[in-house]
Amino acid sequence: MAFSKGAVVTDPSIALQNLKATLQIPSLALARSFGFFGKTSQVLVALPYARGQASADVNGRPESVTRNGFSDLRLRWSVLFKGAPAMNIRELAKAPHKTILGASLNVVVPTGQYFNEKLINLGTNRWAFRPELAVSHPFSKKWMIDAYAGIWLFTSNPSFYPGNTVKTQNPMGAFQAHLSYNVSLRAWVALDLTYYAGGNSELNGKPSDDRQSNSRIGTTLVVPTGKMSALKFAVSTGAIVRSGANFTTVSLGWQQAFYNMKPKAKQ
Repeated sequence: MAFSKGAVVTDPSIALQNLKATLQIPSLALARSFGFFGKTSQVLVALPYARGQASADVNGRPESVTRNGFSDLRLRWSVLFKGAPAMNIRELAKAPHKTILGASLNVVVPTGQYFNEKLINLGTNRWAFRPELAVSHPFSKKWMIDAYAGIWLFTSNPSFYPGNTVKTQNPMGAFQAHLSYNVSLRAWVALDLTYYAGGNSELNGKPSDDRQSNSRIGTTLVVPTGKMSALKFAVSTGAIVRSGANFTTVSLGWQQAFYNMKPKAKQ
């Protein structure tokens, strides 16, 4: 469950100004790890449901609206191609910490609630793809740093407000860094930094003044609740926002892992 509250910095040329919103977003996610040509791989599916309240000045008049419904489906496929061979749970527990290189593909599927005659929507009515490279490096038994670099690629939205506008968006770079400290075997805390750059949009071929150059800072805490379960708490806020969401977000999640300890049958 995530709670977000804040403002959205919009292009001055559009009719929507001084936009503020409060969102409650429960999500259900399922991940499956498996061996892929001897490498550790994972597929994740996440379906968020959102309830949001927004207020703004529309053509100079104050307006407010509430939306309830599904947001866009999220998919991710990742492969750790160096430093993390496929292992069972016992091998993983004994494996030494070392530098890991990986890659992933994130996909946003336009399944969310969308009204083409409305400016405020829970869905985006377009596909989005983010190929990404990542590196994880432990520099002691307790400390680790992770870094990610990716680029968002967007298809067009052919029915943007008021319903007959084609909205396109240029690619947007996305960069993350996480400095984490292992409190115990299954408990850890991290400092999170995120930066987005680019993403100018066009409406019917006319450029908008909405290039993003935004950074966020936050922290994450994971506390075990059992041998294979944990609570995850995270908070983040916009440090520098030129365009887009300037939200403070608090999230609380519960994670449960399942595994098969039975040995493989002999052929």
